[in-house]
Amino acid sequence: MRAEPPAWAPGPAQAAALLEEAADLLVLHRDFAAAVERCEAGCDSLGPGPGPGHESFAEVKCSLCVVGIQALAEMNRWREALSWVLQYYHVPEHLPPKVLELCILLYSKVREPQVMLEVGGSWLGSQANRSLPEFGSLLELYLAQVLLPLGRFGAAEELVRGCPALDSERRLQLLGTIGDSRASWARRDEETRPAAEEQQDPAAETLLGVLSQKLLTMLTLLRRTLRSMSNHFYLLPYKKMLLATFLLYLVVVRLDPASPTSLPFIYKLVQLFRQAWAAVLSPVHRPPIGD
Repeated sequence: MRAEPPAWAPGPAQAAALLEEAADLLVLHRDFAAAVERCEAGCDSLGPGPGPGHESFAEVKCSLCVVGIQALAEMNRWREALSWVLQYYHVPEHLPPKVLELCILLYSKVREPQVMLEVGGSWLGSQANRSLPEFGSLLELYLAQVLLPLGRFGAAEELVRGCPALDSERRLQLLGTIGDSRASWARRDEETRPAAEEQQDPAAETLLGVLSQKLLTMLTLLRRTLRSMSNHFYLLPYKKMLLATFLLYLVVVRLDPASPTSLPFIYKLVQLFRQAWAAVLSPVHRPPIGD
């Protein structure tokens, strides 16, 4: 078993020692849980604020978080990565560019780009971050890995047009990329929609056939019952009886009104009901008036 690390006094130097140990655990020993523990101890040792040696403080803290995120990903605990790092930076706008980049790439790789939608937007919307040299590259990364895969084309265009870090040529290139992505998205929708409808049609026809057969069977039985009725019961409201039976049937088969396939079912069943209703009444002769 590895010895517990010494209780370091707060400060960048002690955090740097914990960072070195965490990196060793991550790369050489592949002890990912222990690496995360060292990163947490290092971040805690730095305290809540930058203190003396601001640049050194920020760099060590950022590196600790990078190693911690990688260790969490190795343990398949990537869902915790963003919340884990935000406990040390508190708000998205304060995330270092390297940490934000790693989080965007991580959640894009696991096909969860929506996790970074609000976080990335908040970071890019911060006036303090717009002067950073990494701002332009992070904007393009956020555009390619988050906004475009999610189909947020309007937000992407607005972001590009309002970015002072982009020159006019690069801005036009990015707007062209957004337009191409929008067109590709539209073509993909057009291609997948008919395929989905074709896949649904056989199942829909089969279900309609089953429902129609069941309804015809019920109406046939009801027709036989009507024929066997005496003239005394002829004055009963047959149409209301049939309608009640039809509505009960719809409840029993539990058609989903929200389903797009339920509307043609209901329409066709109504037509079938009308045809069956006419067929039921046709052989039943009204008794002469006065009998």
